[in-house]
Amino acid sequence: MILTSNQSFGSWAEVFGDRVIATAVLDRVLHHAITMNIRGNSYRLKDKLKAGLIRPTENPSVE
Repeated sequence: MILTSNQSFGSWAEVFGDRVIATAVLDRVLHHAITMNIRGNSYRLKDKLKAGLIRPTENPSVE
């Protein structure tokens, strides 16, 4: 199973609205899991920027 999120684990309490629930979910999901932190610009945003459909907000490095 692959799960993706644009939220850090520390923000899951806010996402779920309950720190205890978020901790329980993370405990079960992360048990024997391999986590990868991928940073970078979104490919979808890159294409929209190139097409002029949206304006850049914070110095996106679109190449």
